[in-house]
Amino acid sequence: MKAFLQFRTYLFCLLLALPLGIATADENFSSTIKVFQEAGESGSFFNNSYGYAVFPTIGKGGIGIGGAYGKGRVYAGGAWKGDTSMSQLSVGFQFGGQAYSQIVFFEDKRAYDEFTSGNFEFSADASAVAITAGASASAGSTGSAAGASAGKKDATTVGAYHKGMAMFTVAKGGLMYEAVLAGQKFSYKPRQ
Repeated sequence: MKAFLQFRTYLFCLLLALPLGIATADENFSSTIKVFQEAGESGSFFNNSYGYAVFPTIGKGGIGIGGAYGKGRVYAGGAWKGDTSMSQLSVGFQFGGQAYSQIVFFEDKRAYDEFTSGNFEFSADASAVAITAGASASAGSTGSAAGASAGKKDATTVGAYHKGMAMFTVAKGGLMYEAVLAGQKFSYKPRQ
């Protein structure tokens, strides 16, 4: 049991060290936002949303029990309003690790205020539209979506708001197989 816990700790630390390049924080956020602006339908959400939270890199991994973590920024009206972090604990059949970018759009001020209230949590039934090379699909109790693309810059995606929020992800690297129950928890700190 002790060896298993040490291995999980090692795996989690390894995932936290996954950044796939050295860039300043501002460049990292700008380039991630640009990817989502150019990726099919997610680009149109910038024109009709109140704001969004963007996470350049989220590291995720697990063996039976898994976790994910990433830091991001929250924007409203095109201005940086504060910092956010995402954590996730998952239980189920899973093995591997991966890194991905994520964006959460807020349809209106109510959704923005709910997310930035301090601690916000997506339930296990929340789904995200995956923007990847090849085919992508997502399903949950919120409905389903699918799309196909040649690459993340010209992806064709299908997404919609659910309870005032829409979520998209772009895989950055890694390989993970999972059939798990997991919800994402977010914290928020206003910009000083």
